[in-house]
Amino acid sequence: MSRVLIVDDEPTICWSVREALAEEGHAVELAPSAEEGERRLKAGWEPHLVVLDVRLPGKDGLSALVEWRQRWPDLTVVVMTAFGDLETAVRALHHGAFDYLIKPFDLDEALLVFRRALELHTGPRTSDQNPAPAPSSGCEDRLVGRSPAMQQIFRQIALVAPSASSVLITGESGTGKELVARAIHRHSPRRDAPFVPVCLPALNPSLVESELFGHARGAFTGAQSSRPGLFELAHGGTLFLDEIGDIPESLQLKLLRVLEQREFFPVGSTELRRVDVRVLAATNRPLEESLTLGQFRQDLFFRLNAVGIAVPPLRTREEDIALLATHFLAISMSPQGAAATLSSAALHLLQSHSWPGNVRELRNAMEHAAVHARQGSIGPEHLPPSVRSTSPVASATRESPEIGERIRRLVADWARTTLSTSPADSATGLYEALLSIVEPPLLQSALEQSGQNRAAAAALLGLHRETLRNKLRAHGLE
Repeated sequence: MSRVLIVDDEPTICWSVREALAEEGHAVELAPSAEEGERRLKAGWEPHLVVLDVRLPGKDGLSALVEWRQRWPDLTVVVMTAFGDLETAVRALHHGAFDYLIKPFDLDEALLVFRRALELHTGPRTSDQNPAPAPSSGCEDRLVGRSPAMQQIFRQIALVAPSASSVLITGESGTGKELVARAIHRHSPRRDAPFVPVCLPALNPSLVESELFGHARGAFTGAQSSRPGLFELAHGGTLFLDEIGDIPESLQLKLLRVLEQREFFPVGSTELRRVDVRVLAATNRPLEESLTLGQFRQDLFFRLNAVGIAVPPLRTREEDIALLATHFLAISMSPQGAAATLSSAALHLLQSHSWPGNVRELRNAMEHAAVHARQGSIGPEHLPPSVRSTSPVASATRESPEIGERIRRLVADWARTTLSTSPADSATGLYEALLSIVEPPLLQSALEQSGQNRAAAAALLGLHRETLRNKLRAHGLE
């Protein structure tokens, strides 16, 4: 039987985690503060696992983690927080946390983490394994977000940055794939060496091999001198290959050899070059289709995709829009200009827009607004026309005006009939009565659309997975 100490001041979290761990036969104790948790440790109660919240009354969880790992270096700690960011994730893992959970978390997934932590008692990690977090660079290349999806990205970056693994970053255009790559480099042991980004489609198709691997003098017409390629320029650091799906098939085998052997021949040369480079790659379209068509080597795909990070589109991160908009406004305003603020009407339009261009489009929109507003409050009139014309109801009406109008009429007729035939004191339940009618088919349609995958259905509905689970249970649909 393993012993687990939960240090958290949220009773509901403590109760649910304690019950789940107790069901698996573990002895669980609770502490509402870091000070109380430390008192338990000093009293001689030696837990096999500590589940530690970051925000606590008194001493915060990260400070406690540093002190406890110094005093009890074999202590296995899983950190959890509802207010995570990239720096917090990196600090937690650097100081020896086994893993990093983001609230609200799925209990089943959390139990998997706890089981791994109990099975693998990690010792203290050396600075080589977990480099100290690099100081934040300028705010322009900083990843911003508080949504659960972005906090998962922060966690993945913190986990993979100290390693030498290749990473394949996927996501739509404009989601910030290069920012993810830069963050991985910035928090890696290679952070003092070059970060070399290259957009493969932007290279001259006839000179891609020369650009990547360099060439010898006389290798082709116009090659009047030898020239190192991007791999050599990135020696000791990180090479970021953007839009890797566009690399010519003729070069894929050579790239695979570099990834596996760390060596290559420049174009027109018989001299073998060796490099120490970490390769990060990105694509805005799924490579699986290219694999099926035989346009992309399967062995290269698996080599690049040692670790995969999927960056979510902005339309699935509504809670990040205000934060990002404020961030971009601060960047766009001149140092002499007064700080601009977003009006509620402008924010409503931003949150209603579908953002096909993702974060890049939002940044451009805020630059547009900053130029037109100059200072003071940003109103709807300062936003680009493409954003001003956006409205969820208007969009739905344009796409299917007959269905939308029919639904509105049905709801209005139902409400009038119900109110006219029900006692006055029962009218307070009208809203719940409507939900009991419309929610079940909506939830079932989302599940059918997602192939009964609850996580995907929750994303379609814009709900947290736990919220969807509770609604299914309430309607007897589990």
